[in-house]
Amino acid sequence: MRSKLVAAALAAPLLVLAACSGAGGDSNGDGGATADEITVWAHQGQEAEVDALQQAIDEFNALGEGAVSLQFVPEADYTSTVTTTSPDDLPDVLEFDGPMMASLAYAGKLAPLGDVVSADTVENQTESVLAQNTSPADGELYGVSQFDASLGVYGNRALLEAAGVEYPAGLDDAWTAEEFEAALETLAAQDDDGKVLDIKENYGAEWPTYGFLPVAWSAGERIVVDGAADGHLNSPAVVEAVERFAGWRQYTDPNTDDAAFVDGRVALSWVGHWVYNTYAEVLGEDLVVLPLPDFGSGPKSGQGSWAWGVSPESDNPELAGRFLDFLTADEAVAAMTEANAAPPATTTVTESSTLYGPDGPLAIFAESLARTCGDAAPTADCVAAPRPITPAYPVISQQFSEAFFGAYEGGDAQELLDQAARTIDLDFQDNDGYGQG
Repeated sequence: MRSKLVAAALAAPLLVLAACSGAGGDSNGDGGATADEITVWAHQGQEAEVDALQQAIDEFNALGEGAVSLQFVPEADYTSTVTTTSPDDLPDVLEFDGPMMASLAYAGKLAPLGDVVSADTVENQTESVLAQNTSPADGELYGVSQFDASLGVYGNRALLEAAGVEYPAGLDDAWTAEEFEAALETLAAQDDDGKVLDIKENYGAEWPTYGFLPVAWSAGERIVVDGAADGHLNSPAVVEAVERFAGWRQYTDPNTDDAAFVDGRVALSWVGHWVYNTYAEVLGEDLVVLPLPDFGSGPKSGQGSWAWGVSPESDNPELAGRFLDFLTADEAVAAMTEANAAPPATTTVTESSTLYGPDGPLAIFAESLARTCGDAAPTADCVAAPRPITPAYPVISQQFSEAFFGAYEGGDAQELLDQAARTIDLDFQDNDGYGQG
């Protein structure tokens, strides 16, 4: 994913890394862009991602079909920059974090893409990104993606086998929550400090929601149904699952140095695809990738990452659409996912990927995403689920995160989830259901 945005109080100034003028024409009043030029905003992520995107921009501009003026915004400030910028001041094309789609569309900052990108582009997007980028309110597609995200448990084979712990071979024999707990107990009994699990406590912002909503989904809940969280987020099944997870804190390494797994302090690490390269470089053949534990309705995983959309205020949606077609074609997608090791967001690149193809080391992530729950209730037959696709998502994310970690740190799970549900429901009421009722 690398969907780990750190909240920022103020938007930072844009950092212009590349700007290419159009090949003539009068200014259209949109930041100086010409009729043959579009402006694009992107988050300034890891260096390899920046380089891959810059290369794609350069290659598109070299085609002579129109010019792209690219502006990077520091990742920590990106979402706050987009959400605090008026629609009139947004670029023609903007990147956005997947779960923010519904909120941005509701605010008039994203246009439907049905008549903007080609049918071939849409047909080649994977089912999981189509689910994340499609609004259930109107059925419209508002984004296309180069890559997706997934979650699992990385294991240190040597430490697991030394403790005599048997581990799952794939999704269909995932540990139950009880079996996962038993594995933690066995590992802890042979560990100096009893801390054998990393859950990336050192991460912040979006991680608590992305990383641990699968606990609720695996308990069989969507957490919000038809604009109501009460009875779902705080259902008995979710409360029980959160309480069980909180009980594992005794086995968890705080991981303040983000090195618990690579240093061999822990045998298990609950995290996503984005650490694979680092983990594989250190552990080699001792690295195993496992599904998250099953809390009753099958193992679940997150999905959804950065996507690309077009502003309704764009003066050149045709050029914007051609650019997005180019950006989501095989060459650009392959280059980006090779740079960041993320699951490709197109079926063609997924099939040919050395990481995510049928025999790849991360095939379990591709299989999870292929078995997306979409916007339906999670069942034992699906695995990956999008974060709630609603304009209320920012409030849902904040409330879930605070309640989940409040319980993890010793608070009363029922009380915390009840309060979170009330706050979410009040937000829906205050906004007239966001026009979705």
